[in-house]
Amino acid sequence: MCFSATANFVGSAALGVIGVVTIREVKHRRELLFASFPILFAIHQFTEGFVWLGLDGVLSPKVTHNAGAAFVLFAQGLLPFLLPLGVLLMEPTARRRRRMMPFVVLGTALTLYMLWGLTAYPLQVYAMDHSIVYSNVATNLTWVAVLYVIATCGSLFFSGIRELIAFGAANLTILLVVMAVKRYAFTSVWCAYAAIASLIICSYFRKNQTGRPFSYAEAM
Repeated sequence: MCFSATANFVGSAALGVIGVVTIREVKHRRELLFASFPILFAIHQFTEGFVWLGLDGVLSPKVTHNAGAAFVLFAQGLLPFLLPLGVLLMEPTARRRRRMMPFVVLGTALTLYMLWGLTAYPLQVYAMDHSIVYSNVATNLTWVAVLYVIATCGSLFFSGIRELIAFGAANLTILLVVMAVKRYAFTSVWCAYAAIASLIICSYFRKNQTGRPFSYAEAM
């Protein structure tokens, strides 16, 4: 899905359908953020389609750079915060939500650092081996990548919801494979992950009808 503008736009449309199906299964406002990830991934895909058009010479360098910056903003800047927050909101008891707080705090700090790095240093966007490379000297660092994995996967592993733990295992496996095979284009190859993750999220909301929504108001 990450090899051309057409692939990204088609992928975005497919993810959009999955996202609509997932949102329709929401039974409580606390589920809304987590259920919104397929829609967010669809927008993410759509944005990178414009990056490809720019790299192919269809759009101006300025538009290309702006589209790339928007793509990176979500992938690197917002996702480390939104994913653990979405898990926290899904947890039914105060005790389990407190267990999520360290990951939300880490994700918030990482997001603030990423936003600083993306504004303080120039972003380079170019194609390599059928993938797009997004390079920033402040964010493309090993320790940042490690904290990124902890923030995005840790809350899933520590969740009390069995399906989210399984999602975390799939999430971590895909992240590690991408980092090992195409680390230079890690951000771009997230599009393939987004498609897979969206199917898992959609499956969770469609198959777990009897146990949802949790009794958030009564749970302690």
